[in-house]
Amino acid sequence: MYSLSGFPSFGTIRTKPTTLAKRNRSTKKPQLIRAMRAVVQRVASASVEVEGRIVSEIGPGLLVLVGLHESDSDSDADYICRKVLNMRLFPNESTGKGWDHNVMQKNYEVLLVSQFTLYGILKGNKPDFHVAMPPQTAKPFYASLVERFQKSYKPDAIKDGVFGAMMQVNLVNDGPVTMQLDSHSPKNTNDAVEES
Repeated sequence: MYSLSGFPSFGTIRTKPTTLAKRNRSTKKPQLIRAMRAVVQRVASASVEVEGRIVSEIGPGLLVLVGLHESDSDSDADYICRKVLNMRLFPNESTGKGWDHNVMQKNYEVLLVSQFTLYGILKGNKPDFHVAMPPQTAKPFYASLVERFQKSYKPDAIKDGVFGAMMQVNLVNDGPVTMQLDSHSPKNTNDAVEES
């Protein structure tokens, strides 16, 4: 017969998984946000006012609020531009399909608005924007993003606000339809061949 006297008691064994679970929880690192962010709204119309004057306006199309992260690069801009212009957010009247056409197929317009507050993080009740791209870097980067949209679609169909200005953004959300895009979302890494 075998003796069990040399084995540890069940009480001793039972305490170790709890210790390991605590250790695993304490070593798990929070995921950091590292992405260009766009909030895309399908609109019947939209406009931007600065000091009481309309500086940009569109009819049917997309209003895109763009948040630039301090680590953003050209690849992030490429992704956001490609996805926004190809998002199938419009109906196809000839087939009756509800989510079938993108903004280019409808020959609609796009209004881009830079919005660093998309990277606001609450510390208590006060927003903190330290992960947003600094203004001196963000201004030329945002200008290159607007240019990228113009080259990818058509220049006269891409409008934008005034970078760094206090703007009043007016819109009629059609649907409503609002979607958020992050350039470095885990699901986006193999997205390049998604459009058809």
